[in-house]
Amino acid sequence: MTILLAIAKFAAISACIYLAIALGLIASQAPNHKFTAEGLKFPDRKRNPIKAPEASIYTARDGAELAYRIFPSGVEDAPLLVFVHGSSAHGAPYAGFAQKLAQSGAADVLLPDLRGHGLNIKHGLDVAYIGQFEDDLADLIAQHKKPGQKVVIGGHSSGGGLAIRYAGGAHGADLDGAVLLAPFLKYNAPTLRPNSGGWAHVPLRRLIGLVMLNMAQIKVFNGLTAIQFNVPEKVKQSPTGRLMRDYYSFAMNTSYAPRNDYLSDIAKLPKFILVVGQQDEAFVADQYAPLMQGVTQKGRYEILPNVSHLAVTDEDITALYVAEYLKGL
Repeated sequence: MTILLAIAKFAAISACIYLAIALGLIASQAPNHKFTAEGLKFPDRKRNPIKAPEASIYTARDGAELAYRIFPSGVEDAPLLVFVHGSSAHGAPYAGFAQKLAQSGAADVLLPDLRGHGLNIKHGLDVAYIGQFEDDLADLIAQHKKPGQKVVIGGHSSGGGLAIRYAGGAHGADLDGAVLLAPFLKYNAPTLRPNSGGWAHVPLRRLIGLVMLNMAQIKVFNGLTAIQFNVPEKVKQSPTGRLMRDYYSFAMNTSYAPRNDYLSDIAKLPKFILVVGQQDEAFVADQYAPLMQGVTQKGRYEILPNVSHLAVTDEDITALYVAEYLKGL
């Protein structure tokens, strides 16, 4: 009995020390970083403004009514492409890319505003649980997929990371393809430049503390800010920039990215295409293929010369490559 009490006492003390360290790390670093350098190069769309169609609404499993935009191809056997915007953003800026694909007959395209983004900020600025984005996308697909229609998940930047996460999760088996434009793979992947090229700042001590608590299944602090984004003031004042986010909670940021074993998620991707600019400020373009080919041979990789991170979605050649891929499914 004495030995058991000693073991229980040791375990209790160890747990308290563990929790104290985690909480101390969280408290030691507030998310108040001030960006002093330029981050991503935002394209100037004043001369050719993107005209996004009016948003439609679908109902998620928790009853939330979420906004998205529809770009029908008019082609009977075209696949359904659900394309996810990057971090901080929303679906409207990707209207030009979606329209090119739809008009070419390559796919019926849906551009959702993720929960907590764009027109959906009225439902709050966070997810209720890690993985809710995946469930929301599955609900959108279920409400739009025609009988026998192929389903493709896609995304740009963090949206590409979410597409990879989706493929590796509970709904991944339903996919027929994936479109990845300069996707985020993971903070420790060789594709990532420091601080995503000046786009993001992570309060590292706070993040480590939150990860420690989640490893202990303590999730009460998951709503705390875990990443900040360098959104220029002039962008915030633009028509589409007014709806951009400049921070995420731990739960939202985790939901947006592949799992810790990101190579496992990558290995579960269906046939996919990956397009990235050679001049991408956030990611190292020539590191994708060597890394991902180590776990899957299902990918096609295209590197665009003289193209930056945000410009990759505007390039006509990107739409041409993706349309060619979609028509070949």
